[in-house]
Formats: sequence, structure tokens, C-alpha cells
Amino acid sequence: MKAKFNTALWLILLFLNQVLFAQSQSKTVDQRVDSVMQLMTLDEKIGQLNQYSDDWTATGPVTVDNDKTRQVRNGQVGSMLNCKGTDRTRWWQEAAMKSRLKIPLLFGQDVVHGYKTTFPIPLAESCSWDLDAMTLSSRVAATEASAGGIHWTFAPMVDIARDPRWGRVMEGAGEDPYLGSMIAAARVKGFQGNKLGDVNSVMACAKHFAAYGAAIGGRDYNTVDMSNQLLWEVYLPPFKAAVDAGVATFMNSFNVLNGIPATGNSYLQRDILKGKWDFEGFVVSDWNSIGEMITHGFAKNEEEAAFNAITAGSDMDMESRCYKKSLSQLVAGGKVPLALIDDAVRRILQKKFELGLFDDPFKYCNTEREQKELNNPEHAKIARDVAVRSIVLLKNQDNLLPLSKSIKTIAFIGPLVKAVKQNKGYWDVEVPGVDSNFIVSQWEGLQNKVGSKTKLLYAKGCEIEGSDKSGFDEAVQMAKQSDVVILSIGERRDMSGEAHSRSNLNIPGVQEDLLKELLATGKPVVVLINAGRPLVFNYTADNAPAILYTWWLGSEAGNAIADILFGDYNPSAKLTISFPLSVGQIPVYYNHLNTGRPVTSNMGNTSSYIDSPVNPKYEFGYGLSYTNFEYSNLQLSKKKMSIDGKIVVSLTVSNTGKYAGEEIIQLYLRDLVGSISRPVKDLKDFAKIALKAGESKIVRFTIDKEKLSFYNQKLQWVAEPGEFELMIGASSSDIRLNSVFELVN
Repeated sequence: MKAKFNTALWLILLFLNQVLFAQSQSKTVDQRVDSVMQLMTLDEKIGQLNQYSDDWTATGPVTVDNDKTRQVRNGQVGSMLNCKGTDRTRWWQEAAMKSRLKIPLLFGQDVVHGYKTTFPIPLAESCSWDLDAMTLSSRVAATEASAGGIHWTFAPMVDIARDPRWGRVMEGAGEDPYLGSMIAAARVKGFQGNKLGDVNSVMACAKHFAAYGAAIGGRDYNTVDMSNQLLWEVYLPPFKAAVDAGVATFMNSFNVLNGIPATGNSYLQRDILKGKWDFEGFVVSDWNSIGEMITHGFAKNEEEAAFNAITAGSDMDMESRCYKKSLSQLVAGGKVPLALIDDAVRRILQKKFELGLFDDPFKYCNTEREQKELNNPEHAKIARDVAVRSIVLLKNQDNLLPLSKSIKTIAFIGPLVKAVKQNKGYWDVEVPGVDSNFIVSQWEGLQNKVGSKTKLLYAKGCEIEGSDKSGFDEAVQMAKQSDVVILSIGERRDMSGEAHSRSNLNIPGVQEDLLKELLATGKPVVVLINAGRPLVFNYTADNAPAILYTWWLGSEAGNAIADILFGDYNPSAKLTISFPLSVGQIPVYYNHLNTGRPVTSNMGNTSSYIDSPVNPKYEFGYGLSYTNFEYSNLQLSKKKMSIDGKIVVSLTVSNTGKYAGEEIIQLYLRDLVGSISRPVKDLKDFAKIALKAGESKIVRFTIDKEKLSFYNQKLQWVAEPGEFELMIGASSSDIRLNSVFELVN
């Protein structure tokens, strides 16, 4: 009888639970957020704004705190970063489930260019100009990261960067706001997938808001000072594109912008982001950037720093602990309205509901799925495809490349030939339980490619840094025995990245001296340059017969490089950042304003140097192919366009070479006379097309008011009547076709 009663009671409770669950599901997310917030104390609300790093791995200065577990169980922590793997994230989530309200934790991680499967660094990937490829690489990264318990990636970095001395240039998409905006949207789409809450998606985070890429002197964390017109026209567009793409979160930048630290900048966060742009997600500080406002001299103590940040619109405090220590007193003292706290908490809870964490806190802690996705062979194939699309052919004298697969002897020389982890580049993720065996070295990639009839010789030659030349003799001997030499040189992977700014951009050590010795043998030499930023390598550029800029390509680097070397993929990448001739030119970028005394063939009293050309070594948009492309038959549908009209531009592109290939056709515009001075050219569209040898295609672009608009003196987005020059080319300097049209009222 008792057993029957217990069974009946269990069935009743199960039914009631299902009813309550169904009722909760019928509520909107806003209603569910309100229901939770009505139950929260002020301390629990502040807890949701508090983010800690797990102590296992850190991406900033570690704050010793032996009390994190208790704080999580007390509901005083809303998010963790650097906590990864289903075992570890489950452990912390179980601690959160012991809190009074059982509000789940968010787990964030810097998944910048892959989780286990590592893709090319973002700057390299941007050189593919392939938006679908970048979306796909972000999709794979999201799939693996979410399988590893991650809910949120601190990517994409969408900072425009014109200074290669800045180490974080490797995280972005280069110097152009139009292309940068397209790439920002593509990466957000990739990370977030169809919708938040799908088990293979993660929240994206547009960073660093704003203008971090313009740090003075290229020094990380340094001051930024610029006009509002420059801010709106160059540095803000990628962030706006991320908002339009539905990005879930934003991250503040470390820098001061025009005297105000970004983390405490109401103009950026309240007026622009949450005001004019109507952003509904939440904003997280960068590591301790709230506390660092004290060092900036913008706040006298932690309480004032917390006040500045929360009133300016920073919702979550990453690792400074200023909110935890000070917000309660600020609210109690009437200095901070409770409404500001509630708004920040509501934004965070909204995302936790959208992710489905309230329904299942352990939704992303499936160990079986983790193992399946981390060992998915399709991910390596995708990484290889993205990597080949990211390699830039800078030089190919006498068509040395591609190499013949029947070549008898190859000398593969250099300090990076057999390196393994170096190929991952900076901001790779150390995945728990995963070693480096899956990374394909350049040596292994070449071995995989050549047949048994090809003999491979190896010599290290020298180290990446230092002055030791004792390995030169062995390298020269190997070169003399070969039919062709491949030399792999460049930076260490950690010579670019956060806090890794450089004042000297030359290839380090004696690596170029090694090249001189190898060239002296008379053997043909192909140079691979591995780096996270544009380097200065004028001797190599002028003397090596063939150069591939391979960046850091990720876990399939070796296979991808071999694919390019032997012509299984025809290089199609083009630079998204200008390569300086010397550090003294920096910043050098294509879309500069003209001067009253522009540079001409007669230097004289012009805006020039007395000891150097003003043009970069390799310009924005530059990149070669194994084949040749011709542009012809430019046609405009009309030469006068009304303010609400359109012009259709068409041209014919022909592959006149021997190999099938892809070409990136670039459309630039110049507003010849404006109410403010306009750049000498601006990228406004591009097309990437594939052509077989001998094939031609018609390419069409549409010019409308949006492509002709800019921010005027009043920061109004306007298109002004007048003449425009249309330029279409293979790079920002290699203009093949041009015309002029007029915008009329």
C-alpha cells in the first residue's frame, strides 16, 4: 500500500514539475529574467557582474584568491574565464548549483583562431578575402569550444590596425574598415551559428571597444588620440557591423581614448553602443581594465573606478574585483542607482536564458560529444583548406613555383622547418588532455606530399634569434646537393600577440644572412616567411627568387604549405595590411588623405622623405598567382547617378595563364571634392572569382548612395553631389581600369 502511495505521489510530483516547466517555457525570456531578478538580493545581482579566471591557465596578471569556490556557491560570481574542458566546467557549474538561486555560470575563453583544431591567425585568414571560409573556420571553432564546455568566446577582434609594431595586429583583419566590417560580420555569424542556444554555438564578443588598434607608437595598452571623424569613419564601422550581425557581447579596450579610458567612456558605451546602435547584449571589461583606471589617473581608488565603469555602461567586471568590493556601498550611498545594476544584470541573465543554461546548466558538459568533436577528421580538412587560402605569394621570379613533383632532391632548411607548436601562432588554446601530435609540421607536410623518388635533405642552419652561424656550413652543403632549396624563416610565434609590440620589424637574428649564403650556391631558393605581422625583409624581397608569406597557419600548416609549393592549390590571397619598406614609414596605409603637396616624381618640397620612398614595400590588396589575370571592357550603366539611384559596373576578367586560379577584384572609389578632405581611394567592394585557364567571366558591382557616403563635419552620414573616380584593380596600387561618374541631386 505504501509503495503504491509513493508511486502515486511521485507521478503527481512529476506531473506538477512538467506543468511548471511548460509554464516557464511559455514565458518570454524577458519574463523569465524578471522572475529571477525579483528573487535576487543586491549582493547576488552584483555577483552576476563579477567574472573570475580559473587558476589553471590565465591570460592576464593573476590575482591570488583561495576563496573562489565559496564565492561561487554563494552566488557571488556570474562568469568564469580560462575554464575549459567538460570535466572542469562541470565541476564549477556544480558549485554554482549549490548557490541559493542556482543561477548558472557563463564560461568564456579566448577562442581566437580555433579551439583544438587551430586555424591561421586572423590576420592571415583575412588575406583570403573569403568570407565563407572565415565563417566556416569560426563555425568549427565554436563547435569544438562548445563541446569543451565553453559558452562564450572573446572574439572576433575587429580593431582596425595600421601599425604593424602593435603585437595584436595578428588578431584582426588589417587596415581597411570596409573589409574589416565584412569580416567582423562573417566571424560573428560563424561563432554564433543559427542562434544562441544551439549546442554547437558560442556567444561572440566584438573587441576591443574602441580604437585600440591606434595605440600611439604601436605600444600595447598605450594612449589613443584621434578626431571623432576618424573614429566614426575608420575605427567604429567593424563594431557597428558586428552589432548588425547580432553579436552577443562587447569587450572594452585598455586604452585611453581622447583622455577617457574606454572602460569608463560613456560616449562609447552609453551614447553610441547602447544608445545610437541600440545594442541589447552586455559589455565585459578587459582583464582588470576597470581597476587600471586608477593607474590611468582617471579614478582615485577602486570605488571610484567601479562608479566610473558602471555609470559608463560596463556591465561585467573581468578580474578587477572593483564591482564586488564597491558597488554595494555605492548603491547604498545613493551614488549609483539600482536601475543601473538591474540593467547590467538583466543583460547578462538574458544571455544565460538564450543559451539554455537555466533549463540545463550542464548542456555543454557532454564528455561523449567533446571527444567526438575534438576528433572530427572533417575539421582538419577545413583547416587545411582555409590555410592554403591564407598564404600570400609575394614573388615568383621566372615562375620558379609551383615545384615539379618529379623533382629529385629538395633541401629544406631553416629554424622553423621541423617546429611543431610554432605553427599554431599566438592565442592558441591549450585544450585539456590534448598534446601537439595532431599539428602538421612543415617537414611532415613536405614528406606527405613528395613521392619516394624525391630525396629530402634537412639542416636547421640557425636559430630564430641570436648570432650563431655555426650551422651555416651544413646548410650550404645540403643546398649544394639539391635541385631546389626551401628556406623557412621568420618570427617565433610569441613575438606577435598581446604585450608583444616590436620596434624592430626585421627578420630576427641571422636568418637573412643564412639566405645570403644559400643564394651564393646558385641554387634556386624559395623563402617561406612565418610571422604574425608584416615584417621588414628588404634583402629577401629584392634577392630571393620566390617568397611565400605563410604567417602562422595553424595545425594543418605543413600540409597547406606543401599544397601551395607543388601547385595543388594556386595561391589567391592578397594582403589586408600594407607592408612597410622601413619602420620609419609607419603608419603607412593605402586610404590616406591627400596633402597640399603630394609626392610626385620630382620629390622637391612635397610630403616625402629625403632618405626613403613613401610607398610601402607591398601595398594593401597585393598578392600574386601562378597564373595571370587580365581586366577589360569596363562599362558603367550610366555616368550620372541620382541620390537614390544606382550604377551597375561591369568588367571582364580573363585567366590568360596556364593554371586555374582565383582572383580578388577590388573596387575603389574617390570622392574628388568633399566638404571635408577625402581619402585618395577607399575600398568599397570586391569579388573573388575562380577561373579555369583560358576562361573569362563578367564581374558586376553595384554603386549606390551607401557606397558614396561618409561622415561630414557634423558626423552626419551623407553622400554629397559631385564627381567620383572609379578604380578597379588587382591591388590598391595596381589599378587596371578606371572611370569617372557624377552624383547629382
